[in-house]
Amino acid sequence: MSTTEILYARTDAELGTFSVRPLDPFADAELLHGWVTHPKASFWMMQDATLPDVEREYMRITAHEHHQAFIGLHEGRPAFLMETYDPSELELVGLYDAQPGDVGMHFLVAPSDTPLHGFTRAVITTVMAAVFADPAAERVVVEPDVNNTAVHALNEAVGFVAERPVTKPEKEALLSFCTRAQFEAATGLTGESI
Repeated sequence: MSTTEILYARTDAELGTFSVRPLDPFADAELLHGWVTHPKASFWMMQDATLPDVEREYMRITAHEHHQAFIGLHEGRPAFLMETYDPSELELVGLYDAQPGDVGMHFLVAPSDTPLHGFTRAVITTVMAAVFADPAAERVVVEPDVNNTAVHALNEAVGFVAERPVTKPEKEALLSFCTRAQFEAATGLTGESI
């Protein structure tokens, strides 16, 4: 799969075009390093990562059969990181009752010196629509840090319902779910592929 291949795209009425392409752990490592070590990315838990650490982590993810990573673009420029995973195989094994069609998701918005109003919400909306573009995806599962109140509000805005805290090795997380119907009701969008 080429890293120039656009896997999903949507146009936000106010902010323009958002799209998603495959991540290249070598070509994108320097870009990602700047994102994941930025102070605003503290919940990503890679603050002290070196460039080789980031390259290794994303080599591991892109080679894993149950974990994928993507670069999100805004108007053609890298602007966010998106990861999907099978929560019955990674991250949440034994912490909840997995269902067929569950997709785990993480996203990280790149730091910016010129923030755009509504940008992060447009990113999570794009990420969710991209996940639901796969007809096999029935429900998105997330496990953000219980203290990450900003992401809890964003999750709720796109249809997530918090279920309960769960204890993971690296954090206390808030297990939350969003079905396709909940996403569509919250945003008026459907997951449609390009």
